[in-house]
Amino acid sequence: MNNEFFIYFIALVTIGGVIIRPYKIQEAVWAVAGALLLLVFGLISLQDAWTGIGKGLDVYLFLIGMMTLAESARREGLFDWLACHAIRFSKGSSFRLFVLIYLVGLMVTTFMSNDATAVVLTPAVAVAVRRAKVKNALPYLLICAFIANAASFILPISNPANLVIYGKEMPPLGVWFSNYLLPSMISVVLTFLMLFLTQKKLLRESINSDIEAEPLQPGGKMALAGIVVTTLVLLSASLMNWDLGLPTAIAGLSTTILVLIAGRKNPVAFARHISWSVIPLVAGLFVLVEAVQQTGIIDSLSQKLADEAHHATETTSWLAGLAVAFGSNLINNLPAGLIAGSTVSAIHLPEAVRSAILVGIDLGPNLSITGSLATILWLKELRKNGYDMSGWAFLKLGMVVMIPALIGALLALRF
Repeated sequence: MNNEFFIYFIALVTIGGVIIRPYKIQEAVWAVAGALLLLVFGLISLQDAWTGIGKGLDVYLFLIGMMTLAESARREGLFDWLACHAIRFSKGSSFRLFVLIYLVGLMVTTFMSNDATAVVLTPAVAVAVRRAKVKNALPYLLICAFIANAASFILPISNPANLVIYGKEMPPLGVWFSNYLLPSMISVVLTFLMLFLTQKKLLRESINSDIEAEPLQPGGKMALAGIVVTTLVLLSASLMNWDLGLPTAIAGLSTTILVLIAGRKNPVAFARHISWSVIPLVAGLFVLVEAVQQTGIIDSLSQKLADEAHHATETTSWLAGLAVAFGSNLINNLPAGLIAGSTVSAIHLPEAVRSAILVGIDLGPNLSITGSLATILWLKELRKNGYDMSGWAFLKLGMVVMIPALIGALLALRF
């Protein structure tokens, strides 16, 4: 057996460990262990591993900025405040509450990324529905999972996978909107419609909207201001076609430092609540993809994709979008995005094909719990708050919700 076999074997076992988490071992442990095995057995050189890690620099900076900003907002009660006001504005209507939470999730995903929706909005909604004495809480919690992926291509910053797909070739914001605004709106609307239709039987109860919302404290206001400033900075960076990682890190860390200083809070205690393990997880996956790329399979895929794309662009767009959408549920959309990003960066593809791949990578994970890091994080938060959902139950729901949205978004790319 040659080196290629062992590289594929280690990569598959590592990705399986990340998705399944046997013995409840953290995802980052599996990713780092896989990268180390490649090094130990000489299947990748230290220099090439370092090159792979370096390719993720913009993603690491983006995640650091978003995680610190989201944690600041969470600790200062901003998301709890928003959720409580959503309940008050619902005026006892479960449908109105469903719509309001969906809109809050849409805003958080658009301007703070899908991972932020999973990590900070899910527990806020869980607390809010408990305070409102909602008997059937799952429909509202499902919103946090589905909108996190459905809205993740409204802006380049809405999903770290977008940075992976485009890399240094991220289009200016105006071009991004012309490509993705209509498909993302179709995705958001169809996801809402299908999710509501599947959950409407559980949304017939009246809810207690007479709850007291604590006033937003100065720290929460600073966090809100930081989110607004960060959004403006990132929109400006997109317009100027700059990398998004460094501006995100600077804005997120600056907001966090100001909140900590103003509140005279312990930065060590703050840092302990951030999921830093996401960084080595992503780094390990970059090393795995670098090793897989050296086997030549990505070059072969690139060449085949290029040949097909220039002969039948529309057919290739559909096949590529559908393939990565469903494939991301088998290996998770982060490694799928890394492979797809490496594939499309190696060749000059028609924009229609690249757009279809991005839509598939972002929206496809709404099919299953294992589809994206955001959905895995959502499930962890769900269990922390005393709720649970089986993979089979999510898959049955995901088939009804994701497939129409995916087809609609891919169709909208044609206009």
